[in-house]
Amino acid sequence: MNNERVKCLIIGSGPAGFTAAIYASRAALEPVVYEGLQPGGQLTTTTEVENFPGYPQGVSGQQMMADLRAQAERLGADIRYGMVTEADLSKRPFKVTVDDEKVIEAETLIIATGATARYLGLPSESKYRGMGVSACATCDGFFYRGRTVAVVGGGDTACEEALYLASICKKVYMVVRRDVFRASKAMQERVAATENIEVLWNSNTQEVLGDDMGVTGMRLIRKDGVVYEKAIDGFFLAIGHHPNSDIFKEWITTDENGYIVTDGRSSKTNVPGVFAAGDVQDPNYRQAITAAASGCKAALDAEKFILENK
Repeated sequence: MNNERVKCLIIGSGPAGFTAAIYASRAALEPVVYEGLQPGGQLTTTTEVENFPGYPQGVSGQQMMADLRAQAERLGADIRYGMVTEADLSKRPFKVTVDDEKVIEAETLIIATGATARYLGLPSESKYRGMGVSACATCDGFFYRGRTVAVVGGGDTACEEALYLASICKKVYMVVRRDVFRASKAMQERVAATENIEVLWNSNTQEVLGDDMGVTGMRLIRKDGVVYEKAIDGFFLAIGHHPNSDIFKEWITTDENGYIVTDGRSSKTNVPGVFAAGDVQDPNYRQAITAAASGCKAALDAEKFILENK
């Protein structure tokens, strides 16, 4: 295998990874960035971003990530396409294998691999992703003001998303596969008290319905076998995220859901010289702006670590 030594290796190319690359470049850390399976991260599946500062007219997720990438490259970041397939974080320099063939030896490592939203696995769900199917109500709910939407899920996150959507939408259906919520009592009470939320109990989604313009409805099947349809304009998944941390778990401390645990308000992990940024360590906010901010912190933490360990 080919070995290469770098000061700062960044894994991931969403807002966290690219922001880390911008700061690390300006600190003369000569960062190398590997983009992973989804260059640009989850934002590239979002049609329009209206809540990121600096874009008064809004911007497509793909364009915003292209802008961040161009900024990182202009400042000197070495951005490469490749998938990290193995990691050895037992000692410095850390050894990371890319595409099973190239080994990068890194003095510092920034993990910004993000989290993957869980989907139902329906072909129609994939077909209409970005055309009415979304896994982020905070990101995309704004486009459904005054319209009818559905939220799939029965936990706290699903209730939170339904309540947010209910504040801007005409009608919100909650598709819950059991006859009870998994959500906390307080969240259940808030949902019950919201007039424009209707809970469809004991129901699973058979198909997302739509046309060339996007989502138009959903076909559901109840536990008793009854199949029925509801007309909707937006279909929101709230059945959880999976942080992309599996490859590092042998060395890095994660919580019960797989999110990397960082030290206080810093980006430091339990392994000195390894830092985490973005959705891989954030189970709460999962926004582009918070991911970018944590990428900044990770690069500053990496710079300080290198200075202290010369």
